[in-house]
Amino acid sequence: MNLNDTDFELFAVPATFAQDRAVLDARWKELQREAHPDRFAAQGAAAQRMAMQWSVRINEAYQRLKDPIRRASYLCELNGAPLNAENNTAMPPDFLMQQMEWREALDDADDLAAVERLQAEVEAGRARALSSLDWLIDEKGDYPAAAQQVRALMFIERFGQDVEARFDQLGQ
Repeated sequence: MNLNDTDFELFAVPATFAQDRAVLDARWKELQREAHPDRFAAQGAAAQRMAMQWSVRINEAYQRLKDPIRRASYLCELNGAPLNAENNTAMPPDFLMQQMEWREALDDADDLAAVERLQAEVEAGRARALSSLDWLIDEKGDYPAAAQQVRALMFIERFGQDVEARFDQLGQ
């Protein structure tokens, strides 16, 4: 293990968007067991501090690898296409139209049935976006297009939270 390894190298998994969650979970447990500070108690405080750094690094990598948005963003960055989400809000015109339609639908939703329909559309949009990331990254290796898709997915996630908030407002 090397602190400079990528998350994929650290977890000994391929640097792909598609990941087997069970493999990630098992590898995380294995790495945490290897780096647990208690295993280094006899070697002194410096060894325990180093083990603690490893434990933090392993947890950071695990959190990034198990989250599809964070994993896709990381892959884009590793391959020279950083998201720059705070500076780059460019989206395809069809996605911008979808955003506006969803916002209007949410503003107009005044009963649970309307919010449930919108939630189903958002979940379907999320599934399509994730599938698209799989194709763009693992099949095409088109990281700039994947970065744009990740930004779209980030909007979908935030909008999904707004839909949940509307459920709360309507007493669900």
